[in-house]
Amino acid sequence: MTETWAVIAVLTLATVAIKASGPLVLGGRELSSRAVAVIGLLAPALLAALVVVETFASESDLTIDARAAGVAAAGGSYAATGSPTVAIASAALAAGGLRALS
Repeated sequence: MTETWAVIAVLTLATVAIKASGPLVLGGRELSSRAVAVIGLLAPALLAALVVVETFASESDLTIDARAAGVAAAGGSYAATGSPTVAIASAALAAGGLRALS
């Protein structure tokens, strides 16, 4: 077995264990409304954290470059128009324009 397949097997087992832990721990009991609300906020928080890491991280350093301008342009245009298409286009134009200048 190669190292890659070993990693895939370990990650598969870890995923199964994580997914099975909820029903095993709760045993059919209902979660409180507060716990359900917190769980509902986990996905957007994790997505925001991933965007921040991918935007500002460069190996082990924090970097502000064209990617940050693209994210700022996307956020501003989405807030102004509410259109994801316009947000993506403005992010591409901002990041691409700054990369072309440097």
